[in-house]
Amino acid sequence: MKIARTVAAAGIAKKLYDESKKPENRARMQAAVDKVKARRRGRS
Repeated sequence: MKIARTVAAAGIAKKLYDESKKPENRARMQAAVDKVKARRRGRS
């Protein structure tokens, strides 16, 4: 079972890595990060 879980995790990680290379996805991820940072600044 551990081997299957490791293989699945590696496959998911590769998919996320590949998707993060696309410019439109990078912009979306950056917007999400900025939103979280803004929320944290608002709480302080």
